[in-house]
Amino acid sequence: MIVFVLAGLIALAAAGCACVVWAARGGPRWVRGVSMATLAAGELARGALRTGRRQGSGGDDGD
Repeated sequence: MIVFVLAGLIALAAAGCACVVWAARGGPRWVRGVSMATLAAGELARGALRTGRRQGSGGDDGD
């Protein structure tokens, strides 16, 4: 079951990337909406990764 979920997530990511490329070439309005959502999700993921790195790093673990 988890394989199907992961395959679906990969398919959604690939479709989102395709919409970003299509929108850059002047696609229809719905493609631009999907591409904006894809780019926003990427920015959120990037921000979460930065926040996690800040919390996890520090070098001083109290020993």
